[in-house]
Amino acid sequence: MTAKIIMNRDDIDRSLDRICLEIIERNRGLDELSIIGVHTGGVFVAQRLKELLEAQGTDIVLPSGNLDITLYRDDWSLISQNPVVKKSEIGFLMEDRRVILVDDVIFTGRTIRAAMDAIMDYGRPLSIQLVVLVDRGGRELPIQPDYVGMHVRVGKGERVDVLLRESGGADKVLLSAP
Repeated sequence: MTAKIIMNRDDIDRSLDRICLEIIERNRGLDELSIIGVHTGGVFVAQRLKELLEAQGTDIVLPSGNLDITLYRDDWSLISQNPVVKKSEIGFLMEDRRVILVDDVIFTGRTIRAAMDAIMDYGRPLSIQLVVLVDRGGRELPIQPDYVGMHVRVGKGERVDVLLRESGGADKVLLSAP
């Protein structure tokens, strides 16, 4: 497979800065907001976004958490007979919160549907807004992100990989072709 860098560190930082400002503008501040990252890549993007949002407010700490959706997926038995389940950590009440749900890449929409099902098991938030670093298109479900770092057209057999320093990589997004 050949890989091409479609976002570098500066592109990622600039996208997250813009998304941060869009979130603040749309929600008229940070009141009632909380942030949840979807394992694995969304957790790292959510942490960065949380830090950027908190830097905009005075003495504000956003409730945050992370979510493993493995057993909520409608295709988990097709992926593996022995799924690896990570720990979900939601340390706040959902009620009266506007949840910012974060993932690194959106493709079919199935991961996000599973994440929304998992969130509802914790309670009923006021709203759920979706942040993705990369929207690669190809939706199978009617789910669209509210905030997007980059839209990219991905051909058949191509893939998008987000490599972040938190997972031992250099900050970049790759488009790989067969």
